[in-house]
Amino acid sequence: MSTVVAQAQHIFGLCARVANNLCFFDEQIIIFPCGNHCVKYNVDQKWQKFIPGSEKSQGMLALAISPNRRYLAISETVQDRAAITIYELSSVPCRKRKVLSNFDFVVQKFVSLAFSPDSKYLVAQTGAPESNLIYWMWEKQKVMAIVRTDTQNNPIYQVSFNPQDNTQICVTGNGIFKLFRYAEGALKQTNFQRGEPQNYLAHAWISEDRIIVGTDMGKLFLFESGDQRWETSIVCKEAISETKQLEVMQESESLIEFPAPSSPDMSSEQLFVEKSESQNLMPKVSAIAAYSKGFACSAGLGRVLLYEKMEEKDAYRESREIRIPLDQHSNDPSQSDKQEILCMCFSPSEETLIVSTNKNQLYSITMSLTEISKGEPAQFEFLMYPLHSAPITGLAACIRKPLIATCSLDRSVRIWNYETNNLELYKEYQEEAYTVSLHPSGHFTVVGFADKLRIMNLLINDIRSFKEFPIRGCRECAFSNGGHLFAAVNGNVIHIYTSTSLENIANLKGHTGKIRSIAWNLDDSKLISCGTDGAVYEWNLSSGKRETECVLKSCSYNCVGISPDSKIIFAVGSDQTLKEIADSSVLREVSAFDVIYTAVVISHSGRMVFVGTSMGTIRSMKYPLPLHKEFNEYQAHAGPVTKMTITFDDQFLLTSAEDGCLITWKVYDKDGRGVKREREVGFAEEVLVTKTDMEEKAQIMLELKTRVEELKMENEYQLRLKDMNYTEKIKELTDKFIQEMESLKTKNQVLRTEKEKQEVTHNNYVEDLLEKQSRELQDIECCNNQKLLLEYEKYQELQLKSQRMQEEYEKQLRDNEETKSQALEELTEYYEAKLHEKASLLEEAQDDARQQLREFEETKKQIEEDEDREIQDIKTKYEKKLRDEKEANLRLKGETGIMRKKMEAELERFHKQNTQLELNITELWQKLRATDQEMRRERQKVLHVPRGDPSALTSGLLSPGRCCLAPERDMEALVKRFKIDLHNCVGYIQEPRQLKEKIRALFDKYVQQADMVEIVGVDTDLQQEYVRQREHLERNLATLKKKVLKENELHRSDNVRIMQENVSLIKEINELRRELKITRTQVHDLESALRLTKKLRHSDVSEAAPTLEKPTTVGIVRLNEEEETERIIEMQRLEIRRLRDHIQEQEQIPGLHPPGRLPSLESDRALENTSN
Repeated sequence: MSTVVAQAQHIFGLCARVANNLCFFDEQIIIFPCGNHCVKYNVDQKWQKFIPGSEKSQGMLALAISPNRRYLAISETVQDRAAITIYELSSVPCRKRKVLSNFDFVVQKFVSLAFSPDSKYLVAQTGAPESNLIYWMWEKQKVMAIVRTDTQNNPIYQVSFNPQDNTQICVTGNGIFKLFRYAEGALKQTNFQRGEPQNYLAHAWISEDRIIVGTDMGKLFLFESGDQRWETSIVCKEAISETKQLEVMQESESLIEFPAPSSPDMSSEQLFVEKSESQNLMPKVSAIAAYSKGFACSAGLGRVLLYEKMEEKDAYRESREIRIPLDQHSNDPSQSDKQEILCMCFSPSEETLIVSTNKNQLYSITMSLTEISKGEPAQFEFLMYPLHSAPITGLAACIRKPLIATCSLDRSVRIWNYETNNLELYKEYQEEAYTVSLHPSGHFTVVGFADKLRIMNLLINDIRSFKEFPIRGCRECAFSNGGHLFAAVNGNVIHIYTSTSLENIANLKGHTGKIRSIAWNLDDSKLISCGTDGAVYEWNLSSGKRETECVLKSCSYNCVGISPDSKIIFAVGSDQTLKEIADSSVLREVSAFDVIYTAVVISHSGRMVFVGTSMGTIRSMKYPLPLHKEFNEYQAHAGPVTKMTITFDDQFLLTSAEDGCLITWKVYDKDGRGVKREREVGFAEEVLVTKTDMEEKAQIMLELKTRVEELKMENEYQLRLKDMNYTEKIKELTDKFIQEMESLKTKNQVLRTEKEKQEVTHNNYVEDLLEKQSRELQDIECCNNQKLLLEYEKYQELQLKSQRMQEEYEKQLRDNEETKSQALEELTEYYEAKLHEKASLLEEAQDDARQQLREFEETKKQIEEDEDREIQDIKTKYEKKLRDEKEANLRLKGETGIMRKKMEAELERFHKQNTQLELNITELWQKLRATDQEMRRERQKVLHVPRGDPSALTSGLLSPGRCCLAPERDMEALVKRFKIDLHNCVGYIQEPRQLKEKIRALFDKYVQQADMVEIVGVDTDLQQEYVRQREHLERNLATLKKKVLKENELHRSDNVRIMQENVSLIKEINELRRELKITRTQVHDLESALRLTKKLRHSDVSEAAPTLEKPTTVGIVRLNEEEETERIIEMQRLEIRRLRDHIQEQEQIPGLHPPGRLPSLESDRALENTSN
């Protein structure tokens, strides 16, 4: 790295665009942003300390200080990415505590920050279009919650925490007033906006549940728990009457000489301002700060109002008004106080109020002064000094005085002292100032304005012009090192003037573009210039011609410098390089590494080179220039560097930028070669004063002396009058006090007499008490002496008894010691032998345990593999079985439907055949009855036959019998065969297919065509009977179907219940196993403890070998417990097996399929082995 070091010494400026840009660190130190730094400024001792911004930062956006004043959060944009850096303020120097930069959400910038009351949480509001509110636990970089506060791309101005609650947050913006509460890992809105939305610019918490909010229409709202409680409007008032304004203007014109205006009429801007003021417009409430008595708020341009709480009502009344004072050095003093207040804050003791404005100014006021100035508005004062409010365009330093001159687009010229860090002079003008140069003596300055070039005197209290040159828009001017010449740029021409006669002695022409920078060499014989045309020229002032030139059309140069020996020219431009030029050629180019150099300066020793960049950083390097990236880079400004210069003694580097800030740097050269240059002559202290000013001052002094004499005489007369009045009053008071003294003396004498009487009475009472006490004391002493004698005799007896007991105990102690030592030796020998035995047993047990562990691991591995394989096989098997069952179920459903239809047809046909058979039987019975009747008639005929004709009788008996008995026997045989066949068919009632075939065969066997013809003629009664039977069977079938479905549901619920009971039983078994294991461990521990206790108890009585009766008994108890536990487990297994058999029986029922499969007994056993 480079050995050239620059350390920031003081910063003149303020970045007003940063949100919440002002806060107190303690009662004397404030923190505000300036350039790319945060400045800690001590108001009393006037010193500054700096917190530099992040590397490659593009500027700060918002600040927040924690309530405990330990941490400072800064929102920045680093390489086009939003970042939040948290610094620890208590450390010296301030160090980075956390950097929040890698986000899981989209964010372009953070516009507002706030710490929680305990400083553990940080809330940040992102800008549009995301408009997210992020709630961080910042120390752990943990996002607790995120919520979108707006969906319409409205600007959001401020977020804040409830000062008593970490979880409540307030957000205000254009049309946005929202309260959020963090709960259950999310931010939830707790209020609802009512009424017309306002543009809420600022807010402040007054108490735990009260918030005061201000709008751009001059309205103040008080919200309590999200509901509006109070409202008021602020009216803009005239600060100073027109006559007073005219007096102030006349006084300022008498002190300061302004250039004559081109027109005496007022500008349109002034007319508009006056017109707006006359109409009492509603002012903006852009800043609010709470304090113990109430709150302070901005009330338009340059105005602050203090509100105090009313005791009777929940309202606030206006108590004080504070205004920004008029600036007499402004070009328009009547408008100089019209500044918008952006931020305000109270000191921790509430003794001081500080505000910042949009013109980069800081004002303060002591709160006690506001109470003194009753009736009239109090006035703010500058906290430090007036600052630039626009980009600084010109910068110069002189040799004979520690002065710096700057000019800015805010139309002002300011003279600073870099030793005392104060503003010496400043003045505003009608035109913008583009360039400035100080004479080496520090008495004169040249300033280039938009209309003319002016050379001015630096007086004791004014900057006064004494010569104007017709050069419009002069962008560069410079006094020579000797001060006898100065150069001014007019477009592409350089004019050379003498400082004594102010004549134009030379015009240097040659540039084709605008000239951007000029530089004198050390002896003022040469002038170097560069411009946008890519040309660098070296001019000889004696001849007025160019000596050397270097033209590079592709580069637009920004600045040029020359070495002390006038041999090397340094130039920087748009090509991102630093060039060394000598003899019209570029000797070397040093890369700027992706930035543009905007300014360059070389120390008078020639060993240090400083460059400014477009990113606002400063780079220091040694000369000769390094080939690689060997330089120190410092965060300086929040905008491109515009000008740089170094003091004549190389002690201070001065830089200015477009952010309106001026920084002084202390420069160190660590090589040791450049010892600090001692000044031969100290800084000059002379100042310029005009003769008219001296005469005016003398006249004023004479008038003041005369006024002092008059006041003395008047005061003496008034004193004499007061002396006379006071002597009379003293005489009256003396007489009055003498009378009071006499009365008091009389009272005193009476009180003294009473006191003597009381003393005599008191003395008598004390004597009686003393006599009584002495008698009581003697009685007590006699009693105590007798008691003491008795106690002493008892003491002697007890002492003798104690001695005898002590001798006995000492003897017992010696005996016990001998017994103890002997027993200890025996125990030691026994336990050492036992220890060796146990050690060997322990080693064997450990070997067995390791072997068993290996076997167990291998067995466990094999069992796991077998179980996995078995589970996979069972899974595959049951999946296949499930698919087959599903397919068979579908197939059987289809076949059942078909068989149901066929069965119905067969039953119908069977019923028809049955009916036909019944008809046939009926006919046969009729025929049988007819045959019987014929047989009776034939018998009667036989009885009536004559006895003498036996042949007729025989023929009569045989012929009818043969005709009747044969059909009867045939019918009986037919019915018998039909019954047998029908009984055989009924045997196939569970097999529909065979039943169908048998019934069909029965039909073919017994039904002939003639019978079919007879069936057609059955009467209607048989048809009705058939229909009735069919309906009866259908109802029975439906009832059976419902019963089957109901049974299926019952079985399914029973199956699920049984499975749940099985699971609970398995869990209970596992818990019992764990309890058994714990119980075994406890029993083992108790065995060891009991065995040790017993050994110690019997060590003095029995032999050294321990008895095993107690452990044996414990072991028996433990065995009984194990048997009981095993018996319980076996009973549970039997119960599980019984339940499994029941489930399998339920599964075998057709149409019932369980919803899942229970674990097998093998898996239970594997689980038992694992738990054991």
